[in-house]
Amino acid sequence: MCLAVPARIVKAAGQDATVALDGSSADISLALVPEAKVGDWVLVHAGYAITILDPKEAKVTYDLLKEMESLSAFDAQDGQGD
Repeated sequence: MCLAVPARIVKAAGQDATVALDGSSADISLALVPEAKVGDWVLVHAGYAITILDPKEAKVTYDLLKEMESLSAFDAQDGQGD
């Protein structure tokens, strides 16, 4: 399964950027959204920012991912995970 995650741009230089989320950081490409800038929330997939997100939309997406993660951990403890 492929998944895109929201992350905030903390550094940018040309088409290269560093994003941060939940204490981790990653280097990504802004080639698909060259108008993105430091402070923007972007949806990241396979090392590329694929769209700029509204900060509220980013929070909703992030909260859903955290909920899915906690449910997955709960299922694994119960022996119900896939």
